[in-house]
This record gives sequence, structure tokens and C-alpha cells, in this order.
Amino acid sequence: MRLSLLRLLFFVFSLAASSSAFAATKTVLIMGDSLSAGYGIAQQSAWPVIIGQRITQAKIPYAVANASISGETTAGGRSRIDAELARHKPAVVVIELGANDGLRGLSLKQMRDNLDMMVKASQKAGARVMLIGMQMPPNFGQSYTQKFRDTFSDLAKEHKTALLPFLMEGFAEKRELFQADGIHPTAEAQKTIADNVWPVLRPLLK
Repeated sequence: MRLSLLRLLFFVFSLAASSSAFAATKTVLIMGDSLSAGYGIAQQSAWPVIIGQRITQAKIPYAVANASISGETTAGGRSRIDAELARHKPAVVVIELGANDGLRGLSLKQMRDNLDMMVKASQKAGARVMLIGMQMPPNFGQSYTQKFRDTFSDLAKEHKTALLPFLMEGFAEKRELFQADGIHPTAEAQKTIADNVWPVLRPLLK
């Protein structure tokens, strides 16, 4: 009888400890633009929400904090990064910025400097970093589009961060998966985006 009671108490304490450990979540902070903010679709359909659901289903003790803002440039992200790091104290930072810089024809050097600063600030705060790259349409010219694309891979190599080279890999040519503006993915495309992000993000969730 006493042995059974001890076993029951041990089970209860073990379960409580396990629940407590899972409740002590770490944070994935996403710093992005409209492509991550869920522009034009229901917020619960956006890819960061899908990633959060996958984390929960996998019983990984992380929560997603989506600090993405529609229209954000790398300069905007740079101006906000310190405050967001202090607010969320993330273990992982996902940076999805640069598309608006490219579409506005902004300086690639300035874009690189802004992203560089965001990566450094995140790493200094103790976070692992994932960079998400974008690509510009060919009408921007071969030189600009090549340098734009290379910015992300060069930074990832320099700072030894995780890299997803292109957020829209696998569906960028499928017009039906974009909203009327031809820029923002539809709700149906969000799972594909999450499928692109997840294999790169998952190893960072330690």
C-alpha cells in the first residue's frame, strides 16, 4: 500500500514537473513585413500562425511572437529591433525584410547595413538567427536582382546564420496563389510558405 502511494506521488510530481517545463516557453521573434504580417488575409491563416501551430503539435516549448508590420523596410526593422529584443527576449529571431527596399529601389548597401545590424543585435542578445531572402522581378535589371539576392546569402555566410534563400520558393510563378496586387500571397499559399520555413527553423528550436 505504501509502495503504491509512493509510486502515485512520484507520478504526480513527474507530471507536474513535465508540464512546468513545457510551460516555460522560449520565444521565436519574427521581424518581417506584409509577407509575414498576413496582409489581405485572415490573421489566423498567416504563415507565422501555422508555424506556431506546428511548434505546439511537436510539443516544442516555444511560442511565436510576430512583430511584422506591413510596409516595413530594413530601416524600420533596424529602428525597432532593440525594443523588440528587450520586450520578447527571444531565443530565435527570424528576419524577413528587404522586399520593400527592393521594390522601392533603395540602396542595397543600406539594406545590407540594416540587416547586418539586426543580425548582430540579435546575436549579441543571445538569439540564434534565421534570415529569409527575397528575389526581385527581372525588370529591375540583372545586376540589381543578382546583388539583391546575394545580400542575404552573403550575410548568412558572414554571420553563420540559418538561411532560407527565397520565401516564395515553389510557387512564385503561380499567379493564382497571389492576391489581386500580384505581390502578396493568398491564404492558400501560406501553408507552402510554412513548408519552406519549417525545415530551416526547426533545427534552431533547441
